[in-house]
Amino acid sequence: MEKIPIARLDHFQKEPHLLGNFIIRDIAQLLEKIPLVQELHRHDFYFILALEQAAGQHHIDFTPYPVGNHCVFFMRPGQVHDLTLDQGSTGFVIQFTSDFFDNCSMDSRLLLRSCSNTTLYSFDPASYANVTKPLHAILDEFSAERPGHEKMIKAQLDIFLIQLLRQQQAKVPKLKGPDLYPRERLEAFLELLETHLAAHKKVSDYAELLHLSAYQLNAITKSGLGKTCREVINDQIILESKRRLLATSNQVKEIAHQLGYHDVSYFIRFFKKHVGQSPEAYRQNFT
Repeated sequence: MEKIPIARLDHFQKEPHLLGNFIIRDIAQLLEKIPLVQELHRHDFYFILALEQAAGQHHIDFTPYPVGNHCVFFMRPGQVHDLTLDQGSTGFVIQFTSDFFDNCSMDSRLLLRSCSNTTLYSFDPASYANVTKPLHAILDEFSAERPGHEKMIKAQLDIFLIQLLRQQQAKVPKLKGPDLYPRERLEAFLELLETHLAAHKKVSDYAELLHLSAYQLNAITKSGLGKTCREVINDQIILESKRRLLATSNQVKEIAHQLGYHDVSYFIRFFKKHVGQSPEAYRQNFT
């Protein structure tokens, strides 16, 4: 069965680095000789593209996004994209695995989740400069590898995430008090959903994994995302179905089995109900 190519972080590292699960690069240096062209692939890491001056093309989960000046793209592990950046583009590309945040506080993980819920941030020149100040410090620490550089990078990354939300006039999540526990559970649910979708599709499955009642989990998703837990699960199933339909040549029955559906006709009916056309028609009609 044909699969979506998966880009792993070590593919981008030309030599070993002390951090191992974190990379930052100056885009101008990457594009010194040739444009950057990445064909459709799936990441197993977080991917941040901060563009000061740029031209090119970018599709994320098959949606086209404008590539221009003073913007930040934010992608989560599992998302599918293709990217072309023309020579002369400037800014930063940052890539790090989920493991990089393993020893970080819950505050940092909540910031990461909040930021990664938005794919494209756009700014005026002054706001972009303010948002990306920490990235200059991160690049310096990454390159110099002074004592304590990993802690400095994580601290500056937190500042970058907060600035990103502030400048976008989004609500920075409360990191203390009674709101913290529901946000922790919401983050845990979304992480489980990304990794257990083929095996678990019932609200009760995730509630049990999180040691919550279905009522509690539903209340958490309604409060945090404005959707019922069932709606969040269905959205993820449809998104993953589209990824496999458009990024592989696998037959619909193969995709259904990969997503945990043994009854292919049920999968087709489910997809048509939510998308308005059959999986095969969606694949053929997509432009």
